Amino acid sequence: MEKRTCPECGEIIKGRVDKKFCSDMCRNAFNNKVNSDSTNYVRNINNILRKNRRVLEENLQGEKTTLGKQKLIDKGFNFKYFTHQTITKNNHTYIWCYEFGYLPLDKDLILIVKRKQEN
Repeated sequence: MEKRTCPECGEIIKGRVDKKFCSDMCRNAFNNKVNSDSTNYVRNINNILRKNRRVLEENLQGEKTTLGKQKLIDKGFNFKYFTHQTITKNNHTYIWCYEFGYLPLDKDLILIVKRKQEN
């Protein structure tokens, strides 16, 4: 019977035949290394999206609010990142960060809205 070694630390593995790591700590360390690049990328984008959502939420007063684009930028809003877009019957494109959205208007104004809950 051949001796199997842990791919993380090199220790000899004892136990089940299909066991791949010597401990949970080695298994977690190995998988964290393997997934770190893609995980960090996704985590950074999610952080930007959450910040964008928070900025829209903090600036929405009532059902709709019109605000200068620069004010959103000053609060850290990043216009490159959003979750989805919708186009209305009037051919207006709303850009969304989860349930909060905005519509770019003339003269660097932004209309902020919140999507109504669907049952």
